[in-house]
Parts: sequence; structure tokens; C-alpha cells
Amino acid sequence: MVQSTPRVYVSAPDGDPQIGSFSTPINNTPQIKVFIDWLPITRPNLAPIARGLEIGMAHGYWLVGPFTMLGPLRSEPVGPVIGLLGASAIVLLMTIALSIYGYVTPLKDTPVGDSRGWSEFASGFLIGGIGGAVVAYLLLANASLILSGFNLAL
Repeated sequence: MVQSTPRVYVSAPDGDPQIGSFSTPINNTPQIKVFIDWLPITRPNLAPIARGLEIGMAHGYWLVGPFTMLGPLRSEPVGPVIGLLGASAIVLLMTIALSIYGYVTPLKDTPVGDSRGWSEFASGFLIGGIGGAVVAYLLLANASLILSGFNLAL
């Protein structure tokens, strides 16, 4: 009878449980590493303002929906406008936080770089965030018009 050893999925580095490591079967796979390497914050050869624009657009876009559909004025005609204003306020607060972080912690080994890079990143984040929120607002405000072109009801 062949005795098999149990399969070990998570093990301590060098067999020593005192050494900390964040490597797991999920985040240590090549596919996840490629995905993380191509996120805008870690993508190589990208200017800080371009990083900020891309990340800001995504955040501004996805913040409008919850404010519009789950806010207290969701059943009112001004619901999408309130969603736009709420998302814009959150983007503005996040931009202020990014600016403060960049001023306080100018580490050169980050993908964004020094405090000037963080300033460019925050500027791009603000422009992209407001732009993403406006695009999401326009889509939500004109959803019935867009869906009528596809013969879908809303």
C-alpha cells in the first residue's frame, strides 16, 4: 500500500512560522501577478498624471451609481444630479487626501515618485474622477433614451 503525504497549500517561508509572508495560493499565481502588474498604479512607463486620470475615471464612474440608486432622493427626478454631486464630493475629498499623502510621504521608490509626482497624480485623479462621474451621470440620466434604441424597457 502506497502512503501519500498530504498536500500542503500554505506553508511558512523556509519552514519557519516566525517569518511573515503575504504569499498565498491566490496572490502568488502568475496570472494574478500579471493582473497586479498591469493595474494603473503599478504599470511601467506611465506618467503620474496618466495614472491619476485612469484611476480617477474608474472611481468617479463607479461612485455615481450608489449615490443615485441608493441615496435618499433615489425616487426623485433630481436623483442622478445628487448622485453626481455626491460622487464629485467624494472624489474631491480623495484628491485632498492624496495631496496630503504626497506632501507628507515623498518616497522615491513608489511608481508615482516624489511629491511632485504625487501632485500630478492627485491632479489627474481629480480631473478623471469628475469626468468619470459626469459620464456616469449622463448615462444614468439618459438611460431610457439609450435603452429605447435597443427596444428595451426601463
